[in-house]
Amino acid sequence: MATAYAKGSRAVAHRQECLPVPHIVHAFDTDLELLSAKISEMGGLAEELLAHALEAVQRRDSDLAMQVVERDKALDRMEAELEQHAIKTLLIRQPMALDLRETIAALKVASTLERIGDLSKNIARRSQYLSRNQPVRLAAPVVRMGRQTLVQLTEALDAYTARDTALAVAIWNRDVEIDEIYNSLFRELITYMMEDPRTISACSQLMFVAKNLERIGDHTTFIAEMTYYIVEGKPLGDDRPKGEPIDTLLDFDT
Repeated sequence: MATAYAKGSRAVAHRQECLPVPHIVHAFDTDLELLSAKISEMGGLAEELLAHALEAVQRRDSDLAMQVVERDKALDRMEAELEQHAIKTLLIRQPMALDLRETIAALKVASTLERIGDLSKNIARRSQYLSRNQPVRLAAPVVRMGRQTLVQLTEALDAYTARDTALAVAIWNRDVEIDEIYNSLFRELITYMMEDPRTISACSQLMFVAKNLERIGDHTTFIAEMTYYIVEGKPLGDDRPKGEPIDTLLDFDT
């Protein structure tokens, strides 16, 4: 996996190739390069938080879970810093066309990465509860779902960095896969709880973990949409492929 700084360098190089001529004010280039570097740094940390949260679930590691909770604060700070810089760029530079799209997209992607961090933190906290209970057989499938979600996040960040619209479209079309995995796990967890009521507490926590992963999948698809918007100057599509929801009667916002 490329480092955050390597990804940032590729994004800067691609942006410079897209410009018909260099900006007269060199500081403008510096402002946009800083936005790209910040997104890369945030993306790298978001990947780390999700990977460690999944590891905490798999190993039932309370110490690692607490590290995820603490590290999420850094992601919050990064988002605040990027937001301030982006707003300053909009006010002072008044960007247009590609530059405007890159600035707006950076704001939206930063907010999305911050949400991914929050969801990863929630997964880590759920793992602390699991560590106090007997493991259930469906913990492994939930972790596998998480690893697929992590791969999709990495690909979405790579597409954003390289401004790769083909990869962005592929990610957008694959969003339904994570939805279908989630729906399958949801049914299995419900069945398992009905068969053995002693597992209700642990399975409920795994259900929350799976829902958080499904939401992260939606966020990675949004990053792909932003990549397409930057390059093409228009939305990727109105009807994102989605799986049929089966949990609409339950409240997962706690």
